[in-house]
Amino acid sequence: MGSPRKSSNKFDYRLILSRLNKENTSIFWFSLLQNLLFRSVHPIFVARYCGFKDCGMIRFETMNEAGRRLADVLQREDIPFEGEAIVFIGALGICVRRIQTLINDKATDPAVVCVDVTGRYVIPVLSGHIGGANELARQIARVTGGEAVITTQSDLKGWWALDTLARDFGWGVMKLSRTEMNRAIATFVDGQPTALVVEWDDAGTRHLANSCPPHVHRFTSYADYQAAVAAGESFALLLLVSPCHYDIEPDQKVIHYYPRVLRLGVGCQRGTSAEAAEKLLDEVRSHGYAPEAIGVVATIVLKQDEPLVHELCQKLPWASLSIYTAEELAHVAVPHPSERVLAEVGCASVAEAAAAVQGTLVVEKQKGSLDGSHYTFAVAAKETPKHGHIEIVGAGPGDPELVSVRGRRLLQEADLILYAGSLVPRALTACAKPGATVRSSAGMALKEQFELMKEFYDKGCQVVRLHTGDPCIYGAIDEQMALFDQHGMDYGITPGISSFLAAAAALRSQLTMPGRTQTIILTRGEGRTPVPERERLQTLARHGATLCIFLSATLAQQVQDELLAGGYPDNTPVAACYRLTWPDEKIVRGELKDLARLVRENDLTLTTMIVVGEAIGNREGQSLLYDPTFTHLFREGKKPKE
Repeated sequence: MGSPRKSSNKFDYRLILSRLNKENTSIFWFSLLQNLLFRSVHPIFVARYCGFKDCGMIRFETMNEAGRRLADVLQREDIPFEGEAIVFIGALGICVRRIQTLINDKATDPAVVCVDVTGRYVIPVLSGHIGGANELARQIARVTGGEAVITTQSDLKGWWALDTLARDFGWGVMKLSRTEMNRAIATFVDGQPTALVVEWDDAGTRHLANSCPPHVHRFTSYADYQAAVAAGESFALLLLVSPCHYDIEPDQKVIHYYPRVLRLGVGCQRGTSAEAAEKLLDEVRSHGYAPEAIGVVATIVLKQDEPLVHELCQKLPWASLSIYTAEELAHVAVPHPSERVLAEVGCASVAEAAAAVQGTLVVEKQKGSLDGSHYTFAVAAKETPKHGHIEIVGAGPGDPELVSVRGRRLLQEADLILYAGSLVPRALTACAKPGATVRSSAGMALKEQFELMKEFYDKGCQVVRLHTGDPCIYGAIDEQMALFDQHGMDYGITPGISSFLAAAAALRSQLTMPGRTQTIILTRGEGRTPVPERERLQTLARHGATLCIFLSATLAQQVQDELLAGGYPDNTPVAACYRLTWPDEKIVRGELKDLARLVRENDLTLTTMIVVGEAIGNREGQSLLYDPTFTHLFREGKKPKE
């Protein structure tokens, strides 16, 4: 758990805390003693000696028994939270009075949330954005069934929280005073014309591109922004996301975010002064790149203890230090190899090679000196894909609301959506962005599908290949992935809800039964596609498991005969589920001996899932999971009363 942080303060913390407890005084009054609670005392220490509820880094203060019961509920939920937060359960007025001495600076204030004792209203009181009180309030409200009372304007409008963007996406941000940041935020949430300049591609900038408020004008380069201003456009605020350094007019209201994507390679003579670090970073700026965007300082083993390297790490505390051997650097191709360096350290380059190990050089080797000591540096940028991406997305069983959150986001961002038109409703593509290409693959052979996807991929576009259900179950994606692999293409798979899961939901059935069947078999009947002998239905039937049979409605008689021959009783429950979750969904229940007739009489065709097994509609038997005598990780079992 760690020990309390050392302090030079001479107060006897235990004596003070014991007196506070005896007097039934809130932990917040303890902050009157020069804010010792949050500045000098370890939080675990406080929790132990004050008797307050502690849940990770969330501490609860309550005023009565009702509040304590609610605190117990919240504590059991183990709400995830990074940083320090105080949850006050009681009246807002009391909460406000008690936190006065904690209020210091929005960048360092703890998150404070006030909850009424019924859990109906959850109010972020302090540090809504930076401290995370807004999100914590939302999470608490989900537990209590209450309402998170959010008052920050950007949240109410659904716009970006400019003061937390850097933290959320791992960027750096220019130094601004609290007043300067607040003025920029006020300008933004007031809806005044704002320019967004994005010169880097990552998850953060893609999020900005897909969630631009109406008053934001996007530019892909600072030069384009300057040209627009020169042509007469006016912007009250500039948001700049770039690893580059720009000399911006002092009267321009700006927030510069720095993606940490630069690698600084460094070499130097032995004993080069630490004072050279500032000069070196100024030279990086003079070449058009921002030191704030440096994510890695890199050098050779021989130079890792040099004062210059140490000082660079001190000035760039967020950057990691990468150390390489001469052998590792010798394999890196560089534009300026040196025979002299090769003779001295065993590789032909230090600065350029160390920078270019994982990146593309944007500033080739530069030489500098201070007080007669020489150093070299080079800058590389993290390599960004010069191609697109293909994501194979599971569409789910048909209802557009059953596609995953990630799947919907990918559909909204895609430049090309190629969907299996014979199996996937076109409604699933309705969320495509303006200008996106949406095509059905129903009439295309594999070659035509691949050529279309590759055309967009080679342009750097995002492609979604939309398959029914889960693409990894009878999805015919192997042959597509073989072509992707053959051409070295970047792709991924987003799973979807399979039709067998939709069938279980529609049948209101758990497909496993405690003590009777613990196995679900996903299979298909043998038609034009051959099935291995060991996997034929008659063989699988011997297990007596729950069978979910895909793509076999036209083989219903064959399915029925094989299952009966394999040992299923003729009165085994069956369900034929047609177009699950579609508007014209149809589900027919019966017994195995009547399966073929049921399918034929109801004219059930291609998109039909057949489920077989005694688990259908079963309500008998209980699992041990909720048995009060059963002990598991989260609960101690209780012995039955004699």
